[in-house]
Amino acid sequence: MAKAVVFLAEGFEEIEAITPIDYLRRAGVQVETVAIPVGGKADALVTGSHKIPVKADLTFDELAMRSGDELPDAVVVPGGMPGAANIGSCELAVDFIKNMFKQNKLVAAICAAPVVVLGKTGVLRNKKYTCYPGMKQFADYCGGEEKAAQLTAGAVLVPDQPFVVDQNLITGRGPGAAEQFSMALVEFLCGAESAAKIKAGSVQR
Repeated sequence: MAKAVVFLAEGFEEIEAITPIDYLRRAGVQVETVAIPVGGKADALVTGSHKIPVKADLTFDELAMRSGDELPDAVVVPGGMPGAANIGSCELAVDFIKNMFKQNKLVAAICAAPVVVLGKTGVLRNKKYTCYPGMKQFADYCGGEEKAAQLTAGAVLVPDQPFVVDQNLITGRGPGAAEQFSMALVEFLCGAESAAKIKAGSVQR
């Protein structure tokens, strides 16, 4: 059974977090939601950008304590502000994403997260990606123009696409693309047949 973690931080976009959780669990993926600490404070109850509280399955500290365990097969980073910025400000979360990508695990991010979070990880180097329209200011989140240029060298923005798959990287455009983004995750982790069954069973467009 595939395993995935979905990061949640104060101010996350609810649609972009809950939709992947729902569809991945329908596909039989073992999904755990992980509360990312903000300002050093770790709380399992995380409130989204539209004031919807969600109780995470575990905190990041609890995830990190599994030092002997294998990494999950995927990490999903929802957007929303300041949720994405809060994840990007957590060095341990950023390091976790780097390690996942380095070990060829699936890294997925949507909306603001590809720029605000993935931009500072180096994951986007020489990759195609999409993100929320207007989110192009890598320098604001990577520590300046020079650092941003190094971390995102060769990255190619694909506009007007609900999601983009580039090897073990999947990025999504925004809340309206959350369903298509989530189904891309299902297909990547569980195969086209499983994705087709879920699409039919959930009466998708």
